[in-house]
This record gives sequence, structure tokens and C-alpha cells, in this order.
Amino acid sequence: MKSDSNDYVIRVLKSPDEVDAAAWNALLANQPHDSPFMRHEYLAAMHDSKSAIPKTGWTPRFITLWRGDVLQAACALYRKSHSYGEYVFDWAWANAYEQHGLPYYPKALVAPPFTPVPGARLLARDAHARVALVRALIEWCGDEELSSLHLLFCSDEDVAACTEAGLMLRHTVQFHWTNTTPTYASFDAFLASLNQEKRKKIRQEQRKVSEAGVSFRWALGADIRAQDWVFFYRCYERTYLEHGNAPYLTPAFFARMASTMPENWLLFIAERGGKPIASSLIAVQAGPSASTGPQAATGKQSFEKVAFGRYWGALERVDCLHFEACYYQPLKWCIEHGYSRFEGGAQGEHKMARALLPVKTTSAHWLAHPSFSDAVERFLEREGQGIGNYLEHLEHRTPYKQS
Repeated sequence: MKSDSNDYVIRVLKSPDEVDAAAWNALLANQPHDSPFMRHEYLAAMHDSKSAIPKTGWTPRFITLWRGDVLQAACALYRKSHSYGEYVFDWAWANAYEQHGLPYYPKALVAPPFTPVPGARLLARDAHARVALVRALIEWCGDEELSSLHLLFCSDEDVAACTEAGLMLRHTVQFHWTNTTPTYASFDAFLASLNQEKRKKIRQEQRKVSEAGVSFRWALGADIRAQDWVFFYRCYERTYLEHGNAPYLTPAFFARMASTMPENWLLFIAERGGKPIASSLIAVQAGPSASTGPQAATGKQSFEKVAFGRYWGALERVDCLHFEACYYQPLKWCIEHGYSRFEGGAQGEHKMARALLPVKTTSAHWLAHPSFSDAVERFLEREGQGIGNYLEHLEHRTPYKQS
């Protein structure tokens, strides 16, 4: 299959096993916004562990653009039979289709499954190839008679390509913590930068956990023992079951992470009386990222260390344990190990009280039906104005001291 510009040959691969892992990861490493969640190992683990497979509503399609034998652009696309595990909610769109007797599913999704972390979705050697990839996606969705195409939590480069290709943009809000110049010398120094109310609240919450006899240990990469992974999954599964749902990810997924991507995982385990009672699993990325300083003009990359809050669970209830395991322990670790950012994941205004500040994230959408596309475009314009007002409101609630 040729692209509309005749510059590329398009190949649609049906399994991660059909994708050359080295070529994929090399293309990812070339992106200004690299992340562990787009690595071939991560996507393959989703499939091979039976976490994201056709039976669970995720049918993989890897769309690749080639020039000769060289991979020029690629993305991980999924035919979806539902909207679970995405974190950019389109249930209202699906209901509107249903009310008019039209099928919304299957649809096409471009994002790593169950992973609301911003980053590169369209892996490409240059801007021209990235735009060509978007147009190839639209053409493929039309050929497959899919209702729509959705690219979630896109990088700035993805947004530019999607805009050029005519997709509609949608904005949501996440909460991230940053440790920038001047960096914090310690966790206490970080607390000292907060206003009195927030600083007092965090110290009270930490004191409740400490007075309950809970202490923490952490392990990174290969130092995470097999029994620690097993214990973590007990906690993770328990949390989902307590909310009435089965966990998205299987034990086999985390076993694959331990064997193929150990360097990208940091585990905190809470103990009381020498017995483990809770855990939180953090993803870490210590690698190149887009430079915004003097190097930007030369195309060189700076070195940024980022941590991502991902999973948590507890076997016992302790007041404020969640905050300590998922925020305070990771932030303390980030400060001690020179990490510049901690991304707290999707949603959660309560994170602002822990000094995670609002950040706008962007997704891109294409709907095949012209009337619905027009209606959604009008909706997104109104929603975008609301998101802008919401961000302005949140900025006035900063937890930091005011100069």
C-alpha cells in the first residue's frame, strides 16, 4: 500500500511479534519526547501477557511507513470495542451514535493501553513522515469503515502533525511535580517552599503514617526481588477488586516488565512490624528529552530524569498511607536522586495539595461521519474554553509560597 504522497510504502502489522524491536526502539529514541511506555518491550508485554488483546477489546495494528528497507514512521494502533482503559472519555460520543442507530465501535485508538502518560505517539524520522503517518491512519480507518480515530496524550510534535492533517484537538488536565533550578536540597527544603497550610497538612499526614508504625523501603530495577513483584501484584489486584473491577493487567505483564524492562521500575513497600502491607510502583526514565535551552537551536538533546506514578495497592488500611506511598516517598526519592519531574497520572485535583501542579494535555480526534464530526468540533470548542477557565482557576490555588 502506498501513501498519498507516494513517498512511503505502508505496511500494517497485526502483532508486536511482526515488528522489528530494534528498529522500533531506534525510532522511539529519535523522538524529542521518549518514554518507557512506547518501547517495544512494553507494548509486546501488553499483548503477550493477554492484558491488551482482542478478547479484552484491544486488537493491535502497528501502522508502519517505509522507504526502501528503512522504517520512516510507525505507531501502535488498536481497534477498540469499548472505551475502557483510555482516560480521555468519549462515552457521550458513543451514546450519541447509539441514539441515532449508528455504530461507534469498533473505533481506532493510538496510545499505549491503560497508560495515560503524555509522550510521542507518532514515531517518525521527521515532520514530513509524521504528517504522512497521520494521513495514512485516516485512510486506513476509512478503508476499515471505523467510526473514528483517537490519538491520546500526544506530544507537541504529534499535535502539530495532527493539526496539519485536519484532526480536532481536545484538552484535559493532569498534575505534575517539577524540581527545577534551583533544585531542592532535601524533602524538607521542598516542604519549606510550600505555604504554611499545605506544609502543615503534609507533615500531619506523614506523622499519622509514622505513628501507625509504618516504615518504607524501596528497590530499583534488578534489586526488586521476585517475591516483591508477587507482593506488589497482591496489593494491586486487591485495590481493583475492592472497587468492584478485575485488574486490567495480568501477573504475566509485570513478570515481563521484571525481565525485559527492570531498569524502568521503582518499587516502594510499606511495612509494619516487619510485615509488608502496601506498595506503590513507579516508572522511571533517565534519558534524553527535548531541549528548551541553548541546545534547542542545534537540535541536540538535554538529559532529563522523569518518574511516573503508576500503580498502588494495600492489604491493610492506614490513614494517609496512600499519600505517603504514592506521593511523599516518590517525591523524596526524586529529590535525592536528581529527578526533575514526577507525573502523577490522570485526574485528581487533590494532587495540588501535594504540590503537583496542573498541566494541559492534548489528544487528537477524527470522526468519519460529517454531521457528528461537526457536532463534536462545536462541543470541543466549548469544552476547550471551559478547560482554559479551569486551569486559570487552579493557578490561583497554588500550594507554594507567594512572593
